[in-house]
Amino acid sequence: MVSFILACIASPLAWYVARENAEQSIVSLAIEESGRLLHRYNAIDMDTPDAVAKAHDAAQTISGGMFDIVEIYDAHGRKLAAANTPEGKAVESSLPHHGRPNYTEAFYRSTKLPNGVWALRVFVPLRNSATDMTLPVTGYFEGVRVMPAWQQDQIFSSALTVALMVGLAALLCGAALYPVVVHLAADNVQKTHEVLDSHISMMEALGRAIAKRDSDTGAHNYRVAWIAAGIAEKMGISGNAMQALIAGSFLHDVGKIGIPDAILLKPGKLDDTEMTIMRTHVNQGKDIVLGAGWLDGAQDVVAAHHEKWNGSGYPEQLSGDSIPLSARIFAVADVFDALCSKRPYKEPMSFEASMAILEKDTGSHFDPAVMAVFQPMARAIYDQLASCDEEATRKLLQDRVKRHFEQ
Repeated sequence: MVSFILACIASPLAWYVARENAEQSIVSLAIEESGRLLHRYNAIDMDTPDAVAKAHDAAQTISGGMFDIVEIYDAHGRKLAAANTPEGKAVESSLPHHGRPNYTEAFYRSTKLPNGVWALRVFVPLRNSATDMTLPVTGYFEGVRVMPAWQQDQIFSSALTVALMVGLAALLCGAALYPVVVHLAADNVQKTHEVLDSHISMMEALGRAIAKRDSDTGAHNYRVAWIAAGIAEKMGISGNAMQALIAGSFLHDVGKIGIPDAILLKPGKLDDTEMTIMRTHVNQGKDIVLGAGWLDGAQDVVAAHHEKWNGSGYPEQLSGDSIPLSARIFAVADVFDALCSKRPYKEPMSFEASMAILEKDTGSHFDPAVMAVFQPMARAIYDQLASCDEEATRKLLQDRVKRHFEQ
């Protein structure tokens, strides 16, 4: 596609350049030929007594050759001689008129006349030297060439050939480079997948390390990440936001790595001092993921997963919409899984009892909008997870990771 676009741009440009070059070649040849004849008739110096006669002879000779209209002026811009061919007479009235000539450098104009005739108008200041441009201007030569059909066809054919060659070259270059680009793209995709796999493996390793320290299996991390992603899908979340939610859900308790075992593994209830230390796992987890580069997006869940809708959570006592949406989604998934799962210190609660608690805390702990999305899908989630061990839950999450990370 890029090669095709380049061909579409380069071909018209090549056409224009080729046409301009053809015009300039014709004009250069005409100027050279007219200059030769003017010198031959000594019609360069217009201040001699016989300047008019010499100009007349030169004009008659030049017309009918390279030019169809010839006009010769003296240094003051007075016309000394003019000659036309029949073709020149036919178009002379259609040409734009101008005042007395007063220019120091040669130039030309390409003109399309109303009747479709193509004319080249040449304007040449005359000097006693063809190379020394510092000499004074002694007169002016102006000629009009009506382009014959054969020459127009020749220019058209030449310009078309150049345009087609340039377009073909662009396409051929694209065809030659295409396999290389495809190979590099495939290699880049492979390496991207390898980096992604390493990131996910690191995330899983961190999750397992957290679970082992907390006397739990890694299944909880897989389940809550899978549940949260399912809720987020129903809410239309995708892309980077979904990736951040999954990573944050999986690593929500990563800060517990920094909590002493005496507190983290204490079988009984924590006292106030111990609870204060336990709650520091939130900020410790935030610091861990914030410095991990690709995990920066996970900080919303890690830092706010203990905040509550009514502002009674910790560590910042955020409330309502000031709590990141990903953290509000995770809070529902986390509590639901905690209630429904067996832990060393508790038996799993029934689906009905778990949902009763979530519904009771909607508006205080949980975002009502998130709960409204979760409630219709909760039973299917419960039934599916009830028959899944850790490996099966891991595969469930892998499917969602593949869907949202390998885009």
